[in-house]
Amino acid sequence: MADLMLGIETSCDDTGVAIVRPDGTVVSAAVASQVELHDRYGGVYPEMASRAHVDAILPTVRKVLDDAGLTPADLTAIGVTRGPGLIGSLVVGTNTALGLGDGWGLPVYGVNHLRGHLRSADLDERRVEYPAMVLLVSGGHTLLAHVEESGDVTLVGSTRDDSVGEAYDKVARMLGLGYPGGPAIDRLAKTGTADVPFPRPAKDLDLDFSFSGLKSSVSRFLAANPDHPPEDVAASFVAACLDVLLTKCRKALERHPSRCLVVVGGVAASPQLRAGAQELCESAGVTLCLPPLRWSTDNGAMIGLAAWDYVERGLDARPKPDTSLTIADW
Repeated sequence: MADLMLGIETSCDDTGVAIVRPDGTVVSAAVASQVELHDRYGGVYPEMASRAHVDAILPTVRKVLDDAGLTPADLTAIGVTRGPGLIGSLVVGTNTALGLGDGWGLPVYGVNHLRGHLRSADLDERRVEYPAMVLLVSGGHTLLAHVEESGDVTLVGSTRDDSVGEAYDKVARMLGLGYPGGPAIDRLAKTGTADVPFPRPAKDLDLDFSFSGLKSSVSRFLAANPDHPPEDVAASFVAACLDVLLTKCRKALERHPSRCLVVVGGVAASPQLRAGAQELCESAGVTLCLPPLRWSTDNGAMIGLAAWDYVERGLDARPKPDTSLTIADW
């Protein structure tokens, strides 16, 4: 059986492994989550994350192979996240992939995590039409990129400080909602009214983003108004985030003609963002491309599919962890 890529993702706290075909068909996939481990800290504890990857990665690889009824001899290659991400977590993933590659006689491709998210929109079926505008929103990244073809990516805007996903997690902690904060904030916000005029940061930063000031505004408001309904604070915070994200998406689409808007990354699972992006695309006359919910957060399938792009381009196969990659980098 040919054309089977083993994808391994360990950039942060999820150990994701999958087997993927070049057309985006996911043969088998599994994720070992660390949510319970990090919940007590209200965020990811890097050293504990890397140690948990050590424990989880080989059993997860074995599970994916067993679930698919495959052996290492059936695989074509291995794709593994080489960055950006937490350096300890990246080292576990890349070293494991290299060891497996050497033992199984398979080439190993070091994949840019951000390009993995970009390709997540084509998992299960092809959705992206080029040229495309990409909004990548996650716990570690917030950026806009214009893509002429699948490999030709130009970064047009990024965050100057915090990602929107980090802002979600920190505000969730302020409200006592636990970790991960994104889903909890969205659920609470649905029951509230956006009655707090939080600032819309980064208005003067063109297509760049900034969310540190918004976090500070929420903190100050809660200190001065401890009895304000938390659902209204959540709704007001979400409204501010979406206003910033969608306003800059509209500006980017006006400046860079595109056939579709691709929204990827963990925050792409937000029902409020999905609804707002759909309205934006309808008014702008472009198609909205979203990954299925199960592929929005970090996973091995997106790395596996992205690795096929590296095979096609004949790029260097030996991965070296690199925390400084941008989406324009291979």
